[in-house]
Amino acid sequence: MKSIRLSLLATTLGLCLAGQVWAEAPTDHARQYTDQVLKVLKDPALNEAERRAAVRKVAEEMFDLSETAKRALGRHWQSRTPAEREEFTRLFAELLENAYLSKISLYSGERVSYVSESIDGDFAIVRAKILRKQGAEVPVEARMLRRSDRWYIYDISVEGISLISNYRSQFNAIIQKSSYEQLVQRLRASREVSLNDR
Repeated sequence: MKSIRLSLLATTLGLCLAGQVWAEAPTDHARQYTDQVLKVLKDPALNEAERRAAVRKVAEEMFDLSETAKRALGRHWQSRTPAEREEFTRLFAELLENAYLSKISLYSGERVSYVSESIDGDFAIVRAKILRKQGAEVPVEARMLRRSDRWYIYDISVEGISLISNYRSQFNAIIQKSSYEQLVQRLRASREVSLNDR
């Protein structure tokens, strides 16, 4: 249970490592977004719902949800209609929010230390470590894609485990065993449960 909580917390903070940043300095701008989220998490005047809304706002500015959804669906993306892609992107975004942003209450003073960055054409990786109070370090990588003059996050890797790869494996298994329609039904059902729990 402790490792699951750590993974969720690392991914939540990892969502804030990178996003809409100018081409010349991914790490500097990644730090700005991380600082925004950490400020929200540390604000004692906010309740959990307010913190979640504030973190969601920052995440919406920095994530390329269409690219993330496309990569998570993998080879099945190409055979989807524009309407199906739009719905899947929306459902996947809600899944990410409910799985990770709802866990921000697990934050307990962790800090982020930046290690390195690399840029290869329109792609960049920002490497960092989440530093826990007990001294443990959790390696996190934010993978980004440049669109025009801005960078957006499309994947987060926590302790070597890619967010996209993890979901792509799960989604592919569901589609192979049943169908794409069954996957969408499950995502819709998950959304309904989440809405009822709010």
